[in-house]
Amino acid sequence: MLARTHKFMTFQEYLDHFEQILESPQDFDPYGDKEYFNYTKLNWSRTNRWLKRFEPNDQIKSLIASITEPQHWIVITEPWCGDAAHSVAQLYQIVKNNPNIDFEIQLRDDEPHLIEDYLTNGGKSIPKLIIRNDVGHDKVIWGPRPQKLQAIFDQMKHADKSFEEVKEALQHWYNEDKGEELQRELLHEML
Repeated sequence: MLARTHKFMTFQEYLDHFEQILESPQDFDPYGDKEYFNYTKLNWSRTNRWLKRFEPNDQIKSLIASITEPQHWIVITEPWCGDAAHSVAQLYQIVKNNPNIDFEIQLRDDEPHLIEDYLTNGGKSIPKLIIRNDVGHDKVIWGPRPQKLQAIFDQMKHADKSFEEVKEALQHWYNEDKGEELQRELLHEML
């Protein structure tokens, strides 16, 4: 397996990495596994759909446009993550036009394993967004999914629903919500 060389990536580097996986899955662990690879292909489609169709609402646009101090937005993710296929593209679309916001990706499974500092109930759930000010202090920590969806996920997990049932329910929720809850939560956290 080829070792990953990036500790942090720009969003474009992340998309390039994603494409490399799709072109040569056998070179990237765990994508040689057919199930991981097929799910990653689906995530690529979802990511690109949100990049084309997601338009931030006026409230979040106004808030992001008002940021004049440097901020560092770090997203911990992996291409195989179903939640990330929705949220990461939306987060990028929200901030991409503000030059004061540095938007970077760190792969969860790569060193320096930043995820270890941002566990969810003891687990390495992703995506995770960390918004830091210009001196590196965490201002907002969000993720791995909107709270309303997390409640659905927890309920389904408690009811011992199958992985397929959970995936389908989450996908349906993301399609219906269209990024509105993510934006509401960011507005609440940032104001």
